[in-house]
Amino acid sequence: MKVLFASLIALLLAQPLYSQDELWLEPISLGTNDGLQSFAHGHFQGKFYLFGGRLDGLHQRQPFASFDNNGHNDELWIIEADSSIYRLALQHLPDSLYDQLRSTNMQFYQVDSLLYLVGGYGISSSNGNHLTHPLLSIVNLGQLQNLNPGDSVPNSAFQQISHPDFAVTGGQLRRMDSTFYLVGGHRFDGRYNPHNGPSFTQAYTNSVRRFQVNGIFPNLQIQWQASMDDPLLLHRRDFNVAPEIKENGDYGLVAFSGVFQVNVDLPYLNAVRIGDNSISEIPNFSQYYNHYHCANIPLYQANAKQMHTLFFGGIAQYYEENGLRTQDNNVPFVNTIARVSRDSLGNYSESKLMVEMPALLGAGSEFFIADGLPLSAAGIIDYDALQGDTVLIGYIFGGIESSAPNIFFSNTGSQSLASPKLFKVHIIRSKLNLSANTPALSANQFAWQLYPNPGGKMQIWYAKLKAPCEMQLKLIDQSGKTIWTEKWKHSEGDDHKLLNPANLKEGSYIVELYLDAKLASRQRWVYRSS
Repeated sequence: MKVLFASLIALLLAQPLYSQDELWLEPISLGTNDGLQSFAHGHFQGKFYLFGGRLDGLHQRQPFASFDNNGHNDELWIIEADSSIYRLALQHLPDSLYDQLRSTNMQFYQVDSLLYLVGGYGISSSNGNHLTHPLLSIVNLGQLQNLNPGDSVPNSAFQQISHPDFAVTGGQLRRMDSTFYLVGGHRFDGRYNPHNGPSFTQAYTNSVRRFQVNGIFPNLQIQWQASMDDPLLLHRRDFNVAPEIKENGDYGLVAFSGVFQVNVDLPYLNAVRIGDNSISEIPNFSQYYNHYHCANIPLYQANAKQMHTLFFGGIAQYYEENGLRTQDNNVPFVNTIARVSRDSLGNYSESKLMVEMPALLGAGSEFFIADGLPLSAAGIIDYDALQGDTVLIGYIFGGIESSAPNIFFSNTGSQSLASPKLFKVHIIRSKLNLSANTPALSANQFAWQLYPNPGGKMQIWYAKLKAPCEMQLKLIDQSGKTIWTEKWKHSEGDDHKLLNPANLKEGSYIVELYLDAKLASRQRWVYRSS
């Protein structure tokens, strides 16, 4: 029996469990080695229009090198016919417009031919300072559709409106009915550094700022509505917000993960539903994968009343290693493709797909929906109406591609790049299991996390249980031997436990958590003595 269990642990530590077959990411050559990440985009009559973003990879830690001028994208990129790309200069535009259009992490949303761009972090031409732009720019894509390489982008294609509440970066802009929802994000002024000043000031919005746009372009006007505020649920940035069709058929939004938690520099594991006039945390749900903004695809099954959102790569606190969900509090780059599903009763679950990104790729990438796809609502693909088994649903472009999972503390600018890769995204319907109740891993049903990991002491945080029970933790080495165990009584409302395993050697261990003598979850923990 010991030999069998040792073999199981060795399998968990060494063998992949999955093959790649639910999705097909078909690489398309654009004839360029230059890439882009954290940009805004619009889509009109077969062309994709890209504004802003960065030409380099992960920002460096030193203030003088972080978000430097050379890395700003100050051109309009136009992708045409899946296979060609060209760029048009923007320097001739008025300074305030030019500055915003070359900024990073603008919020954006398109209505018909108008692309709305809010905020963004960049450089002011007037004084050279880094700031979050307090601006809304509206782009009439219809005036750009006939531009060819070498043409001048017309001033008449833009309208710009200034207001301090538009000074947001790293949030998300969405629309329900006729109202825009500017979700989360922060205002960041000055030069980044990892030691919290004094080179910058930062303030999270902690809110959903709402406004309507009235009139006719280029004479549009803004009408602000009451914001929805929550200093805990909305204190997040660099996250994903996707539309959903609720179990009652209404249209809504979900804010997934993001950073940083109020009391610790780690991603959120929870998600938030946003309605017309409501904000609520999704109960009994933790999102372990795809914590930073990445390309994502909402799919709806009307017959089953189930909602699914696919997430592609990026950065996350958790990833799967040899079939085992693994926690890394350095929050590395990952290649995970996962989905979050909601069933007809309102229950959410997360599953890792078998297919993975072809590299540590996806942070700051975007999904372009294919022309002519059936939609259940704005931005949501009608899965039931798709025809055939292998279906082209759109394209993924750009993002940060990293050479290793954890590069932040050694980053000199050469360890990552802005990806030039374009992928056609095909789903294979006979292989893509969209059951809303499929778990991420059969051994990971119970929501909990180890902290710190790696670490010299062990603290576990777990979902609050509705009834008392006996909990037990086992620590298993790589030979499969249980080297330490502890039991305790879990009382209603408890959510953490501090444990102190003794006489450990530095290295990797399997941690098993039992509820009333039944295995609830298994994770990897790395012990370091200092």
